[in-house]
Amino acid sequence: MARAPGLSVRVKLTLSYAGFLMLAGALLLAAVWLFLLRYVPDRAMLYNPDDRPSGGVFPIRSVLLSTFAPRAAAVLAFLLVFGLVGGWILAGRMLAPLTRITDATRMATNGSLSHRVRLPGRNDEFGELADAFDAMLARLEAHVAEQRRFAANASHELRTPLAISKTLLDVARGDPNRVTGELVDRLHAVNTRAIDLTEALLLLSRADQRSFTPEPVDLSLLAEEATETLLPLAEKHGVTIETCGDVSPTTGSPALLLQLTTNLVHNAIVHNLSDRGTVWVSTGVRPGSVLLTVENTGEMLTPQLASKLTEPFQRGTERIHTDHDGVGLGLAIVKSITHAHDGTLTLTPRPAGGMRITVELPAIDAPPPQQT
Repeated sequence: MARAPGLSVRVKLTLSYAGFLMLAGALLLAAVWLFLLRYVPDRAMLYNPDDRPSGGVFPIRSVLLSTFAPRAAAVLAFLLVFGLVGGWILAGRMLAPLTRITDATRMATNGSLSHRVRLPGRNDEFGELADAFDAMLARLEAHVAEQRRFAANASHELRTPLAISKTLLDVARGDPNRVTGELVDRLHAVNTRAIDLTEALLLLSRADQRSFTPEPVDLSLLAEEATETLLPLAEKHGVTIETCGDVSPTTGSPALLLQLTTNLVHNAIVHNLSDRGTVWVSTGVRPGSVLLTVENTGEMLTPQLASKLTEPFQRGTERIHTDHDGVGLGLAIVKSITHAHDGTLTLTPRPAGGMRITVELPAIDAPPPQQT
């Protein structure tokens, strides 16, 4: 924003201190002068040592005024100088924390996000401002680091299918007798993976930007729809799905919340026991919030590993891997959609193996209309 030049805050505070001090001094001198006028007569007779009038009249007020006025002016001049000097020093001390915050802001603008204000002293308004600014810098630094890591991982993941396609085409070019059908099938699989990854990246970006219009949604209906859609996949993997729960009304994007539910159920199916695994999908209501819980059997997971599974392109090395492992963005998308709906995502390893994932979203008072 273009601003016209003006006085600095320190100069304004200095002038304010000096002006207030001058006003207080002038009022004090005025009070003294009025007090003297009240008890001093205009004129008085001059007396000799014998207590007899000498016959002359002495103008007391005029003499008092001629004596008081220069001294009052000198006092006001002293107060002006004292107020300017003292105000300048006090304003500098008061504004010193703002100088540190300004320096940190300039460094952040130039790309240095690791610098912190770390304002010493007791808790006051400047301390709260500095602490809030440090917290903002820390979140911004973590967000930038996450975005850089995400961009690097995305580039690597997208480069892999392209490199495979190039290799297959180079081999086919050097081997005219190679079966074309096999090459087409492999290229189709690689291309499908690249498309899935691109669509996942677009979905993740859409969730982060909150580019949707909130609508009433019932999580229990979304859980039923996701379960019915993925039931053939569960049967293929020998996994049983059990669903239960009450009507769970919330607001948000029906498409994104369905994608969230589908990702959770899909992960619970493919990262399960190799045979006779189980997935539990439930919804519930708490005061002020609704819950979607997806729980599954599976391999033992540590809390450290569970905390990293929502990062992009992170896959649990201790889980069962199949051809449905996906592109490594399933739980990252779930996390982004949850945050875009002002919710919380909790991952808890089950003592017997597997994972319990809970999504908590704000509730609404009235149930949403039934979806078809």
